[in-house]
Amino acid sequence: MADINRTDILHERENSILRKQDGFCSGNGMQCDAASVSGAVSQRACAYTGARVVLNPITDAYHIIHGPIGCSSYTWDIRGSLTSKEDIYRNSFCTDLRETDIIFGGAEKLTKAIEELIKEQNPKLIFVYSTCIVGVIGDDVDAVCRIMSEKYNIPVIPVKSPGFSGNKSTGYKMACDAIMELLLPHKTDEKVEGINILGDYNLAGEMWIIKNYFKKIGIPVVSAFTGDANYENMIKAPSATINVVQCAGSSTYLANRMEEELGIPYLKVSFFGIEDTTNSLIRVAEALGNEEARKKAVEFCSQEAAKMEGFLEKYRRNLQGKKVAIYVGGGFKAISLIRQFDLMGMKTVMVGTQTGKKEDYEIIESLVGEDTVILDDANPAELEAFMKEKGADILVGGVKERPLAYKLGIAFCDHNHERKRPLAGFEGVYHFTTEINQSINSPVWDYVKGGCV
Repeated sequence: MADINRTDILHERENSILRKQDGFCSGNGMQCDAASVSGAVSQRACAYTGARVVLNPITDAYHIIHGPIGCSSYTWDIRGSLTSKEDIYRNSFCTDLRETDIIFGGAEKLTKAIEELIKEQNPKLIFVYSTCIVGVIGDDVDAVCRIMSEKYNIPVIPVKSPGFSGNKSTGYKMACDAIMELLLPHKTDEKVEGINILGDYNLAGEMWIIKNYFKKIGIPVVSAFTGDANYENMIKAPSATINVVQCAGSSTYLANRMEEELGIPYLKVSFFGIEDTTNSLIRVAEALGNEEARKKAVEFCSQEAAKMEGFLEKYRRNLQGKKVAIYVGGGFKAISLIRQFDLMGMKTVMVGTQTGKKEDYEIIESLVGEDTVILDDANPAELEAFMKEKGADILVGGVKERPLAYKLGIAFCDHNHERKRPLAGFEGVYHFTTEINQSINSPVWDYVKGGCV
């Protein structure tokens, strides 16, 4: 680690910010996968929002937010999750706790809300989210859900997600625990040759793209968590042979539990970019021991990659040498993005994640060039400081990072939940490349930069 002690970097954050020099960062590695530093204004979200990210795309589930009405504003429309069938997940239900409920307890109000929902909507599955205020007043949400499940014979599953109980990663785990509560009663020793896809949320229809690839190479998809998922489909998951984990940050914990308790091994994959999509399809076929599927995967990916070469060459001329800053949720996405930018002739000068693990950062370190800044759980001040220092031409991130890029007068690409264009698979390479080109080479930046500080 060198030259990181700056006046605009908190002392407590120094070990979470590394600079690659002389081929490596530091012998101690990245300090990561820990609670955010108090007062650092982390870009992470709270535990409740992490739980909603994972569970909300289940298309026929009813989601009851036990808390103030404001918490229910975090709902489906901040994600680009699409559905092929039911769309009840686009509605939010809330107990709307007020001052009186906080003083005398909200368990009775929650009971009435669940009963009203069951009588009016006849749901197959209900999730009940505990918010911050419920964590403070101590409502026994578990007991209410258990009583309602037994009384009406449907799964009413508590999601223990008070915002202050941890960061977004904690919420992921709470959601995964809720999914396991749904799956365990359907545990079976009868397996089929097929896979579950974990950690894809069908943003802009990406799950459909991935499923179509597996169909082409002859690998059945048993279930998917949780993009375009439904109750009947999800409870078939225990019969699958392998779990394929797309979003490692949100679903590795679930994959570990399913391996230990349901006997389903897993492998981590990524469907962002030509290289990662190709490797992932081939690895899944090999993991299943399906030689015919492996041959089909090799042939299919070779054909798709050949189609893209002329397309990419055309855009390389516009993008060659441009500098990229990356700040995304998980480590696997960051790794895929670095590889995509390398293919486009662009240089990653800053890369960070909210939930990356040590092994993720080791891979990132091996992929980036000299003097690249690598950050874990960064805050806006750090992101701005290093984007200015490195002269980044574009920032790839999420909705919270967009204003930082525009403030500095540099281009931006949304690679988070809110996007409406698919960026996965070979189709995603087309969309991603054209979006990067349109954003980074827009004439607007020639006018904006003159007024930036």
